[in-house]
Amino acid sequence: MTFVQLIDCRTSRFDEMNRLMDTWVEQTKGKRTATHTTIGKDRGDASHFVEIVEFPSYEEAMRNSNLPETDKIFREMVALCDEMPTFTDLDVVRDEQLYATTCRRFFETLAAPGELPPLNDLLIEDYHDHDPSNDQDVIGLDAVRAEVGMWRGAFDFGFTIHEQIAQGDRVCTRWTWNGTHNGDFMGIPASGKRVTMTGTTIHRCATDGKIAEGWWQYDRLGLMAQLGALDDLEQ
Repeated sequence: MTFVQLIDCRTSRFDEMNRLMDTWVEQTKGKRTATHTTIGKDRGDASHFVEIVEFPSYEEAMRNSNLPETDKIFREMVALCDEMPTFTDLDVVRDEQLYATTCRRFFETLAAPGELPPLNDLLIEDYHDHDPSNDQDVIGLDAVRAEVGMWRGAFDFGFTIHEQIAQGDRVCTRWTWNGTHNGDFMGIPASGKRVTMTGTTIHRCATDGKIAEGWWQYDRLGLMAQLGALDDLEQ
């Protein structure tokens, strides 16, 4: 179970404390077990700071605390504080990456049966799509719906999401696409063939939680080969 520790402190010497944290990161390289750390400053009190440190488990956090470098840095940190810092230990019982959830729902919506919904609950009005297979970027909801409609008209398809990595306002999704060729695709008449391709999409999300921009990389050449479009070139 993921474990989080909140460290609440007051200091008028934050610059020195920040350098101290850099020293700890350098000295514990290859040994520390913390996976993520965030420090926030109280907007109403410039001397009040809260650090959030994430670990894979409570046991890993204790192993991190027992490092001699951690003990030394802690004593130096206390010396920089205006008062003794407080610690709150938390077992994480719910962890939801909201941007990642939106991006996953985007892929599910593209492949959902029936009429394609407006997408305005997922994408901003001037969403910008970068696809190296297109001569020009696709910009705006109407253009995106037309692009998606072209794929939906040619294939019955679905996405398998293998993993997602979220950082800041970016979400990277690695996926496999499987489809049945039931309609015209770039001049290739319906063949009924089952086809597949792998790809990765990076989305940038806006502050309102909707997707603002997307970058696609996928095996378009492999798809065309499966449809027989490259047969003449190979002869």
